[in-house]
Amino acid sequence: MDSKGKARSGLTIFFAVLVAGSAYFEHKILVLGGSIQNHLEIIFALVWWVTVASIVARLVMRESPRDVSFRWGGSAGTRAIAVASAMPLVVGFTAYGIGWGTGLANFRVPGLSRVVLGMHFTFAVNPIVRFSESLLILLVLGALDNFKYAAGEEIGWRGYMLTRLVDSGVRAPILISGLVWGLWHAPLIVSGQYAAGRYPLLSVCLFVVGIVAAGYVFAWLRLSSGSIWPCIWAHGAWNAVIQGAFDRSTSGPTVWVGESGVLTSAMLILFAVVLYRVWPLAQRTSLSTPPNCVAEFHGNI
Repeated sequence: MDSKGKARSGLTIFFAVLVAGSAYFEHKILVLGGSIQNHLEIIFALVWWVTVASIVARLVMRESPRDVSFRWGGSAGTRAIAVASAMPLVVGFTAYGIGWGTGLANFRVPGLSRVVLGMHFTFAVNPIVRFSESLLILLVLGALDNFKYAAGEEIGWRGYMLTRLVDSGVRAPILISGLVWGLWHAPLIVSGQYAAGRYPLLSVCLFVVGIVAAGYVFAWLRLSSGSIWPCIWAHGAWNAVIQGAFDRSTSGPTVWVGESGVLTSAMLILFAVVLYRVWPLAQRTSLSTPPNCVAEFHGNI
């Protein structure tokens, strides 16, 4: 079997396992109802099922896990971590700043205290300083706290699915990976349990647009650094900063901000476009080989 055929066979196994398990866990959440914050143990199982699907595919195809690449990635890895840290801050300040400044969204002063990673923090009385302190703590400690969820998705999405889509020779592998990532969230958005505004179907559309753009950023992190760590950090930092700082500092449902917001999706697209223009991806071919054997990436992104 050639490399394209092997990658496609692996993807078939991956998607079969992914769909079966995800359907089971998401159905449980839908039946129980309420916010996903009330079902964190099931969410934990759901996100790690993405990794489980990749492990099953590797075992059946007798592939090494080395290409997940838990190495740092040298200077390229450091640059990718910097970009990963900047993404939620740039998108957050721009999208939410426009929303708060124009009245499309309402700024809500964060609480005076917060517990992160079991540590209790007391913030300043001044609202702006309080928001800044909360944001900084969440960017660092909150991102680390989110690692247990982010790693479950990223080892599967960018550690396996993305690389196999590239190896399979399909057109627009990054676009497809983003669409899969976005639609995987769709049932919980339609049900109103996650990232849903006043109009759940509109929220799904906006969320998918935004997450496809984010998928291009995450793909850049993975492919430019050869490491999975920037993706895990980006995922954890995004959840901590956007969901934990900006969302909690915004009152009332709105279609403009949030993970399914118009402004958020627009800023993610802009961030991805600028990133690819400033640092275009080097061309590579086989990505399912160990890091030190990676050749050139080919195909439309």
